[in-house]
Amino acid sequence: MSESTYKTVAVAGAGPNLGLPIVRALLAHNLSVIVLVRPSSTRELPAGTRVVAVDYSDVLAATSVLREHHVDVVVSAVSSEGLLSQMPLAQAAKAAGVKLFVPPEFGMPTEGGTEGFALAKSQFVDYLKSIGLPFARVYCGLFYEYIPWLTGVPDTGKFLIVGSGKVPASFTAIEDVAGFLAHILTTLPPSKLHDTSFRIEGQRGSLAHIAKFYEGIAPVEYVNTMPDGAPGAQARGYFPSGATEVRDYFQQKVEKGAVSVGYDPALGREGEVPVGHSNALWEGHQWKTVKEVLDL
Repeated sequence: MSESTYKTVAVAGAGPNLGLPIVRALLAHNLSVIVLVRPSSTRELPAGTRVVAVDYSDVLAATSVLREHHVDVVVSAVSSEGLLSQMPLAQAAKAAGVKLFVPPEFGMPTEGGTEGFALAKSQFVDYLKSIGLPFARVYCGLFYEYIPWLTGVPDTGKFLIVGSGKVPASFTAIEDVAGFLAHILTTLPPSKLHDTSFRIEGQRGSLAHIAKFYEGIAPVEYVNTMPDGAPGAQARGYFPSGATEVRDYFQQKVEKGAVSVGYDPALGREGEVPVGHSNALWEGHQWKTVKEVLDL
């Protein structure tokens, strides 16, 4: 590991979907990892992590923890409900001398977003800029692992598509997202990380293309809206008025082209940055495919 890279990373939001894979990837790259958990948490974490209970909303307490453990980087993998908790965490990181904050992007591009998650996430990065805390975003499109849920396969037995299904989107494996983050934190100098947006893509394709992998498993059906009552379907804030179905929200984003990592929310179309241009930073890495991850 280069002398110019970071040594100690604190992870907030070490949940099973993304946070834990990030923790494992950081450990595999020989980084010292501090996991920040709520005082009431009973979560089991990988061996080698140092677990610290702290209330994110308590700026003084969080500052003390980050300073005590000499944290260089804070990685936030909080869920949608935890987006607001990042403000005091960012304040604490700034006060403690943290050198880099990685916000919970890990999805479609949000810069210049005007509604939904894009607005909330874009506003948070604006806040990081306002307090002078360097940041690094990682855009990856949608996780392969979420495709069955997004299309209703587990609860309907069908592959449901809202819209034409023909618009290309970016998809990436969670393991690759976590590994890429750990890789850049241990190989790139701070000058290449600060205030930078990375755009990675495991595989590019439309929902109609992915549906072909489900032949004999789940018949394709085109619908105007996703059915109600599916597990995890209800939105919990940061959605435009009337959009109460999370899967509808993301399927509509796919149809608009907004789930491509090359999308520019401010322009409402593909921007000038090439799709997946950051893949080259992980030289020699074999990116996982949707068929491989979903065992299709």
